[in-house]
Amino acid sequence: MPFRTVFIAVVIAFALVLGAFLFNQARPKVETEQPSAALIRASGKCAECHLRTQYSVVHEYEMSVHARKGVNCLDCHQPAVGQQKKDHHGFVISTSLTAGNCRSCHENIYQQFLRSRHAAPAWAAVYGEKGLTAEQVNFSETYQPGGTRRPPNPIAHLEGGSAMTSGCEQCHSVGKPNDDGTIGTCTACHTRHTSSVRIARLPSTCGQCHMGPDHSQIEIYEESKHGVMFQAQERLLNLDAPPKTLTTRDMFVPTCATCHMSGINGVGVTHDTSERLSYYLANAISGKRPNYAEAQARMKQVCSQCHTPAIIDRVYSQAEQVVEVTNQRVLSAQELMDGLHKDGILTGPAFSHPIDFVYFNLWHYDGRTSKHGAFMGGADFVQWHGNYPMLERTVQLDSMATALRREHARSK
Repeated sequence: MPFRTVFIAVVIAFALVLGAFLFNQARPKVETEQPSAALIRASGKCAECHLRTQYSVVHEYEMSVHARKGVNCLDCHQPAVGQQKKDHHGFVISTSLTAGNCRSCHENIYQQFLRSRHAAPAWAAVYGEKGLTAEQVNFSETYQPGGTRRPPNPIAHLEGGSAMTSGCEQCHSVGKPNDDGTIGTCTACHTRHTSSVRIARLPSTCGQCHMGPDHSQIEIYEESKHGVMFQAQERLLNLDAPPKTLTTRDMFVPTCATCHMSGINGVGVTHDTSERLSYYLANAISGKRPNYAEAQARMKQVCSQCHTPAIIDRVYSQAEQVVEVTNQRVLSAQELMDGLHKDGILTGPAFSHPIDFVYFNLWHYDGRTSKHGAFMGGADFVQWHGNYPMLERTVQLDSMATALRREHARSK
């Protein structure tokens, strides 16, 4: 073979080898540096694709406590009992995760959550018992009487399906019944893939749902001294501290989670957000909860980690007076409306008369705002966003009722 031919063959071979080497170098490390089948199963095989298509998913996972503790993609995406299974590149997974996946490691937390108003009662507030089993309703009613055994919300129905799906359900699905028999999803508060305690502790996370005229907790918190201090000193707080060892050194300014859920300075951690609540503030007429004394003692124990008993008792005494006065105002309005219905002056379905909206706004917006403001340190919400509009609507109701009775008398 001529030397020239041999030389060309060698050059071509070298070029092919070099090209293959350079091509291999350009491949992602997850494709070229997987030393064991265990690593491929744990993360490499998932990241191989998702680094290209949804990089943020992989990055969020890498930052999570799950990643630091060796909990891998398949541990969470392993189909739970009752979930649909999907063959995905050689692995059997579930793509739609629910609380059923989280409970495999966090069963006690899930059981606490089931007892809360974040569970079935949140869903029932819009859809009633639709989708819930009799067992789920009965269980919820044991802990939240009247919260789940109820008809669908008439306003949500009147507003229509699109408003319910894109509006109401976005928040109330925290208690949605799942096909696998569980309720809700933990990612509503902890977010997907980060599974973050820090995010769940942020007031803005709770404020995604607890905002607006009928449950203005985030606006009240931001006005309160707690909210002002958090805004100024957030960077000094240890929002990543483990729940079981959280102290006032970590969280010397409280967020929503600190008061309603956290185990600060050894106080028990809970995912039942109702456990420390002593009144049904969301109701038109706010009565005491069945566990009133115990719940109030639990919340005061949290308050006492930063405040003296005298301050705590004063706040509770003043707030309970606001509840009493608000109840009286709402009760007067309720009696006025009941009288119109009883006398046949108001007929037809709910929200078919202008006066229906005035009454609803009085208790559902103004009354709730006043009561929440009193317990959470929002002075402006007790008065200008609470009692003042209640007074205004009371005058409107009286005037409208008088006009309706006069018109009804003329029509006879």
